[in-house]
Amino acid sequence: MKIFAIGDIHLSFNSPVDPRRWDDVKTSKPMDIFGEKWYEHYRKIYNNWLSLVNPEDLVLMPGDFSWAMKLSEARYDLEFLGLLPGTIVGVAGNHDYWWQSLSQVRAALPSNMRVIQNDHLVFGDMAVCGSRGWLCPGEVYFKEEDQKIYRRELIRMENSLKGIEAGVRTIVVVTHFMPTNERHEKNELIDLFKRYGVHSVVYGHLHSEAARLRLPERAWGMNFYLVSADYVNFTPVKIMEVD
Repeated sequence: MKIFAIGDIHLSFNSPVDPRRWDDVKTSKPMDIFGEKWYEHYRKIYNNWLSLVNPEDLVLMPGDFSWAMKLSEARYDLEFLGLLPGTIVGVAGNHDYWWQSLSQVRAALPSNMRVIQNDHLVFGDMAVCGSRGWLCPGEVYFKEEDQKIYRRELIRMENSLKGIEAGVRTIVVVTHFMPTNERHEKNELIDLFKRYGVHSVVYGHLHSEAARLRLPERAWGMNFYLVSADYVNFTPVKIMEVD
């Protein structure tokens, strides 16, 4: 089984997508307002995904799936993900306002998609854990009110990690925000990852010029992967392969 990752796909379909008729696709928030490379980005994702991912593979997605404000409005975005091969495992991003009631979200997901919140999933001897995360203390834009959200996400991350059963050999964390501030200072999240023996961390959120703030690919004995869709050229990135 190959493990891929891609995040921040920011879908906004107004109707069902037929890959045989891309010219008919309508979106409520065309992403090319953020640059030419975002033009019909969903089409690039679809084609690149199909060229790489097989049905038995896993695709980790660190949030910002849809611009929808309500779950009902995310319907066609989720249906689009249901067209793609592989098992999708995701966490919420800061723009996933449609992600409210966890039970309702899970009931609305396509059959190939699962999400994590205060729990984890096991595939063979690998566990996938995670939470949305938040801005980290010491960040330029970190305010007093951010502290409460950061602490809550820290608790959610530990809830995800602490329930891992015996026999798991590899732990992968999926989180929307980079798990440090822009100076890459060690913090409670990193301490948590080290305590539980996390192997790799997949994150998104950073776009365009902000990608320069990314973590090094190897730090504190772990691998870190920035997989925002535009950063990885709208192509799922293979991060590992397991039996």
